[in-house]
Order: sequence, then structure tokens, then C-alpha cells
Amino acid sequence: MPDTITKDMTIGEVLEINSGLAPVLMAGGMHCIGCPASQMESLEEAAMVHGIDLDLLLTRLNAYLQAMQS
Repeated sequence: MPDTITKDMTIGEVLEINSGLAPVLMAGGMHCIGCPASQMESLEEAAMVHGIDLDLLLTRLNAYLQAMQS
């Protein structure tokens, strides 16, 4: 399992790492996690389309992942 979520990962890859990241994505404004495009769209692309602060989202995703690994 990767230690860090990166902007190049797809939403599908993020959810494969830990399905508990879904609420973090949703809280960050990324409500498209069930969309078929989410399997191919990178976090960076999705953030741009949805007007989401990518750096903040990555910080929250990685904080959650780190807390789960502790």
C-alpha cells in the first residue's frame, strides 16, 4: 500500500487504497466518486474540474491515511 496519496492517482486508486477515504473526498467537494470517469481521472484533473483546492485535499487524504496506519 502506498504511503502517500499523490495528485497523479485516480479516484479509483485512492479508494482501492482505503475505502474510508471516500468521506474525505466527499467532504472536500469531490462528489463524483461513483462516476465512471473517476476511474480514469486523476485527483489533479478532478480537482481542476470541480474547483477544489488540490493541496488541501491531498493534505486531508494523507492525514487520514497516516492516522489509519498508526
